[in-house]
Amino acid sequence: QVQLVESGGGLVQAGGSLRLSCAASGRTFSRYAVGWFRQAPGKEREFVAAISWIGGGTYYADSVKGRFTLSRDNAQNTVFLQMNSLKPEDTAIYYCAADSKVVPPREREAYNYWGQGTQVTVST
Repeated sequence: QVQLVESGGGLVQAGGSLRLSCAASGRTFSRYAVGWFRQAPGKEREFVAAISWIGGGTYYADSVKGRFTLSRDNAQNTVFLQMNSLKPEDTAIYYCAADSKVVPPREREAYNYWGQGTQVTVST
């Protein structure tokens, strides 16, 4: 069982930065891939980025590649999503999710554990 809690969201101007955190409980968190998804009002929840638990391989949606960076600290049971050069279209609720597959899936249905989400708002 894994419980996830996101934090770090907020209001930022376009071009600014935020760092989201996904803190997990559970002794085996280091063996879970972690994905980040976001959902804007009236839209489907979409894949943003994911990090594997083997080798720390990272995967990004094209819309955030080059601007967002994932990292994880297994000693702290935390995954970080550094978001730079934010755009108004990045405004959404951001969720982290965990799954035990080696290669983290991009499909939200594949994840078994979810956090409650954190709001990110980017103003013009």
